[in-house]
Amino acid sequence: MSIDEDERAELERLRAENAALKGRRARGLELRVSEKGAVSLYGLRRFPVTFYVDEWEKILEMADEIRRFARENEAKLKRK
Repeated sequence: MSIDEDERAELERLRAENAALKGRRARGLELRVSEKGAVSLYGLRRFPVTFYVDEWEKILEMADEIRRFARENEAKLKRK
């Protein structure tokens, strides 16, 4: 069974596309602007985590409190 040149080219294109997609996933987290103008964080979970910019700012202002809470409740919390 032989593969003609068109099939071979398509196979190589698909392999390159697959490698590019795997490389993007390995990069980690990525930010994007959603269709509604919110900030979406990709790569943390299966679906993006999306908040409007003022919501992200409120969360970021609480960063120290969130870290302290996590330390204080470490025994009760799970990690992935």
